[in-house]
Amino acid sequence: MGDVAVGARSGHDGEEHRGHPVDASDPAPDGAVMSGNSDSSEADDGTPRDEQEPRAEGEGTDEGARRPKKPRSFWKELPILIGIALVLALLIKTFLVQAFSIPSDSMQNTLQQGDRVLVDKLTPWFGSKPERGEVVVFHDPDDWLAGEPTPNPNPVQTVLSWIGLMPSSQEKDLIKRVIGVGGDTVQCKGTGPLTVNGKALNEPYVYPGNTPCSQDDQGGQFKVKVPKGFIWVMGDHRQNSRDSRYNQSDKNHGMVPVDKVVGRAIVKAWPINRWGTLPVPDTFDQGLDQKSSAAASLTVAPEGVAVAAVLPVVVWRRRRAQHLESKNR
Repeated sequence: MGDVAVGARSGHDGEEHRGHPVDASDPAPDGAVMSGNSDSSEADDGTPRDEQEPRAEGEGTDEGARRPKKPRSFWKELPILIGIALVLALLIKTFLVQAFSIPSDSMQNTLQQGDRVLVDKLTPWFGSKPERGEVVVFHDPDDWLAGEPTPNPNPVQTVLSWIGLMPSSQEKDLIKRVIGVGGDTVQCKGTGPLTVNGKALNEPYVYPGNTPCSQDDQGGQFKVKVPKGFIWVMGDHRQNSRDSRYNQSDKNHGMVPVDKVVGRAIVKAWPINRWGTLPVPDTFDQGLDQKSSAAASLTVAPEGVAVAAVLPVVVWRRRRAQHLESKNR
């Protein structure tokens, strides 16, 4: 066996030196290794070293303490990975982005039937409200989809829609463009143009061959004021869209409550050859906010009030100066 470290020599070597101190200068016999505590034949706990249990081979070494774990097989990790992916997809669907399918031609040519769009659901959580020109998805406000066929998805489509990878077939959602927001006056007269707060909109997104306004007696001709907390929506395919114009008989008079809005459609994601963003058209950047006459008067009121307040003081000071001047003569 290999060298064994002991505290002192044993056997007859011990008898030879019993009662006599061992000179430190004496050389150790061949094959003996002196420890740092060579003057003690006992361990720290008082147990003779040659009575201690021998240490197992490899015990206390890095090889014995750190035995490599057997890697988990791919098939055991696969369900975990799938579970994590499903949880992430559900969270994204609920709080960030959701995919929706375009079921009709009411938004042509901006959106075609069968297109898939991604809808931003995050910004409404931070108080963002729909703005003019945005394309938004909203829940059916009051049976706008009455009489429309109900889709019948297969089990795979049902699962994929539940986790947000496919549009939901159970929710009754619509997609239109926001034309007016709370406080706006929207009007269609004749074939157009459509006006918001008296300003005409240049609408290049309207379906080719359509007029901005529809000449009919079902709602195509209108003048409405949008209440606070509501929006007025219209499809880009003006002569093929059942939008706010044709639902003015419902409980909201054709308006869509803001709390029914799911989010803004930001990207056409599918098919690939139609990929693109959905920006707000420039026509809505012309300053459509309408100031009431009272608000307009407030912009000049401070100056008028200041002049009216200072004028009597100026007159009084002039008269007083004239009076003092005449008195001193």
